[in-house]
Amino acid sequence: MTDNPAPGYSGSKEAHLKRLRRIEGQVRGLQRQVEGDTYCIDVLTQVSAATRALEAFALALLDEHLHHCVTDAISRGGEEAEAKVQEASAAIARLVRS
Repeated sequence: MTDNPAPGYSGSKEAHLKRLRRIEGQVRGLQRQVEGDTYCIDVLTQVSAATRALEAFALALLDEHLHHCVTDAISRGGEEAEAKVQEASAAIARLVRS
């Protein structure tokens, strides 16, 4: 559901963008490593670091979603509340599977 005009992360948008730029730099570093024929294990170490960074970003975003979007929907009650809880549950399931 995307009917909420202000996303839960709006208060920390700049911090999230800074974090994503850092992750983008890590991925570019991976490209440079492959272009430079870096040893496989060293590349895998950097893949692991980038993966952890993305996971941390996802968890922070999920936390904000739960505290803002889901909490607001629950306080209003009704079908929207149930939909937001189901939506969050599905997002958590996708994160756990990945």
